[in-house]
Amino acid sequence: MRTARLRSVHPALWAGLAALAAGAALCVVGWYGMSGERFAERQLPYLASCTVPGAALIIAGAVLLAYGRSTLAASRVERLYELLVTADPAPATTDPAPPLASSGRLLMVPGGTLWHRADCPLVEGKPRAVPADAGAITEAGLGPCPICEPLTGS
Repeated sequence: MRTARLRSVHPALWAGLAALAAGAALCVVGWYGMSGERFAERQLPYLASCTVPGAALIIAGAVLLAYGRSTLAASRVERLYELLVTADPAPATTDPAPPLASSGRLLMVPGGTLWHRADCPLVEGKPRAVPADAGAITEAGLGPCPICEPLTGS
């Protein structure tokens, strides 16, 4: 399991890790060489040949690691998208959902803002619900219930 994961790691990640390691080693060698020299003129060759290239390799390694991680994440997202797109869709039902309410009687609740069918779950079993006629609906400025949709079925 672990070897399969290591094989799938993007090559930029390996290159980034190698650049980081080489840069760190060069910085250590440059520091060690500079620390043994008393005069600045004799420290410059170590600075130019080890420390500066080591720092550049560390920066390049960090950039490669960031690129490799983003590329790896993008490939995982693409694989996930392919799995989701090629997956079998849920079987479509040919029967539409039955209406939530189908009664022809209209009710309203005093102080409410909507009018409903008698078997709407919002007014069913409420003792305060009273029959609604066209005059009461327009007088109170009530709107149709979006759940039982009294305009479409009555």
